[in-house]
Amino acid sequence: MKKLLILGTGCPKCQHLAENTEAAARELGIEYQLEKVSSIHDIMKFGVMMTPALVVDGVVKCMGRVPTVEELKEILRG
Repeated sequence: MKKLLILGTGCPKCQHLAENTEAAARELGIEYQLEKVSSIHDIMKFGVMMTPALVVDGVVKCMGRVPTVEELKEILRG
């Protein structure tokens, strides 16, 4: 099971990233756990300076933008 974290303060971009990430995971048929992290202190622990950001299994995979569902599928396959 992949652990997916959406790092952000809950802005529309953060919501869009969460929606796209869930869509990509569903399309790939992978098991996942999605968690949203909104605490600035917790976000900074990952070294992220721009949100939204996606963390997959503890590794920051993208930050500062909202990838397409297709891009996210490539990220999740990796």
